[in-house]
Amino acid sequence: MRAYLAILFLFALVALTSCRGSDVYMGEWKGTDINGDKYTLVFKPKNFSIKKASGDSLNFEYTQNSVKIENSVKTYGITLADGRVYNIYFPIKNDDSKCLMTMENGQPVYTLSRTSYLSQEEIYGLVK
Repeated sequence: MRAYLAILFLFALVALTSCRGSDVYMGEWKGTDINGDKYTLVFKPKNFSIKKASGDSLNFEYTQNSVKIENSVKTYGITLADGRVYNIYFPIKNDDSKCLMTMENGQPVYTLSRTSYLSQEEIYGLVK
């Protein structure tokens, strides 16, 4: 019985920690939406914020629901507390400093970079 409880506890611990976001996209990002408006996004393990240029800030709770790595290109799926699903897509092999945040259907929402504001064209221009 003791072994059964230990296994159950271990499984619960793994399940709880696996829902937190990946270290790959944790931290501060400079974001540009499809209209060219600029934002600052900050990802923490279970929530993220979007700060507009006007200073207004929105906060969202999320869980990470998937990880896909194919040919060194990474995609992380996140689900917001309200049920919306987004992907954080790193289209440039072995470069975790530039990515796209897309809706579940692949439509881009934000272009993200650690160092500068980039357009979608600039991100896709780097993919080769």
